[in-house]
Amino acid sequence: MADTKSAAPRVTYATLAAGQTPEFNQAYDEAIERVKATLGGTHSMLIGGKEVATKETFADTSPSDTRVVLGRFASGTRADAQTAIVAARKAYESVWRDLPWRQRVAFVRRAAGVIEKRRFDIAALMGMEVGKNRLEAMGDAQETADLMNYYCDQVERHQGYEVPMERLSDAEDNRDVLRPFGIWVIISPFNFPMALSGGPSSGALLGGNTVVFKPASDTPLTGLVLAECYGEAGLPPGVFNYVTGPGSSVGEELVTNRDVDGILFTGSREIGYEIYRKFSRAYPKPCIAEMGGKNPAIVCASADLDAASDGVLKSAFGLQGQKCSACSRVYVHRSVAKAFTEMLLEKTRKIAIGDPLKKENWLGPVINRAACDKYAKFVAIGRKDGKILAGGEALKGDPYDHGFFVRPTIVGGLPKDHRLMHDEMFLPITCIWEVASLDEALELANRSDYGLTAGLFTTDEKEIRKFFDRIEAGVVYVNRRAGATTGAWPGINPFGGWKGSGSSGKSSGGPYYVAQFMREQSRTLVRG
Repeated sequence: MADTKSAAPRVTYATLAAGQTPEFNQAYDEAIERVKATLGGTHSMLIGGKEVATKETFADTSPSDTRVVLGRFASGTRADAQTAIVAARKAYESVWRDLPWRQRVAFVRRAAGVIEKRRFDIAALMGMEVGKNRLEAMGDAQETADLMNYYCDQVERHQGYEVPMERLSDAEDNRDVLRPFGIWVIISPFNFPMALSGGPSSGALLGGNTVVFKPASDTPLTGLVLAECYGEAGLPPGVFNYVTGPGSSVGEELVTNRDVDGILFTGSREIGYEIYRKFSRAYPKPCIAEMGGKNPAIVCASADLDAASDGVLKSAFGLQGQKCSACSRVYVHRSVAKAFTEMLLEKTRKIAIGDPLKKENWLGPVINRAACDKYAKFVAIGRKDGKILAGGEALKGDPYDHGFFVRPTIVGGLPKDHRLMHDEMFLPITCIWEVASLDEALELANRSDYGLTAGLFTTDEKEIRKFFDRIEAGVVYVNRRAGATTGAWPGINPFGGWKGSGSSGKSSGGPYYVAQFMREQSRTLVRG
């Protein structure tokens, strides 16, 4: 991909509207054409700085049009995963472990710079591979660079995590040092294929570890681009290894191999729990499982309903609801429920659905056929036990027939303890319930195994304080039109979950993140 420079504004999830300028759209259109010219090739894994091919490959197709083959990728085996782990160990012991922290920071900053220069091409690729609209895709690319730079800032601020301690005598020198674990496996999801790969891998690398990276099977091409960016930054061979293939072989080996020292998984709660249970065997090892959410928004009687309906719509349907932070539950005070619902329905019906590469479309396809089937299942449940207020159907006819396009869906009239209050759908479906008070809304909001994000709309200061004090979630927003439950940004909104949403208690894009990839060592030196 070519380097690109543009005067187009910097895009974050909270400032998406700022990106729709002529300069931005021109640069994006040019990037689409560049990326299209590179598609359709066969790609190897990258292990120990070398390309590793396999006899069998799998096709990566676009969810907007499955006739478009973005590329073919190596279908790796357990043996390939083992080779990658060996390569990572060799690079760790021979190069990376003993490299001064300032040099590691320099490598990661260079990688962030490469991503920033290529952000339009990366965003265009994600539009094709994931189905992200222009601004969501650009946000993902920009966030990756910002995560890397923020983590570099943290390492510099803490001077490589070495702290002088108190002394028992003048002859002693006592220090507390954070040291790397060794080999980290990073398994990333499809929905943020750059940010949720580049962020975790850079944290591990800055901590002095080497990495074996497995992207989601739906997004191997974006994962390959991340590997290329690290390569262009000059990362030594074997420090970052890229493997592709089935979870049943490659993934299973990465999770169960005794030579892996740490693992970070981002994805569903079911798989995250399974990895968490089986990863540690001989002794406890760090397993950071960043999992799902069942995120509520609460709309109180005093709320600005225009802002609330905007915030809910953007969080419920952005990226087709395929975010762990998506708003899938809305609790509205009964005095404003009718007005809020009508406003939300009107805005939802105006959403432009189609090819996400086109600037006029906001909603693209869901990721694959399985997601379409899941959508149909949940819509049927909502129709049977409640009422479909908007949407509820897959789109057919040109230009939708070869993609996975569905309508954003709003469900009402469900019992308050219905399964759609509890199940993470990961789809453009949200459900509305009426409540009599904030207390009732909080009780229902907290009645979940998840605790990732939550939002509130009110002008009452007492309600705001009560919400902050009682909501059980790691990321909370009040009166946020840009996204009721979504839109965290590095260094501004640390992002991590409570309860079943996360295992570490530390948040990505926050001040404690990099330290998770290291272990503490107390050092005492007595001189003469």
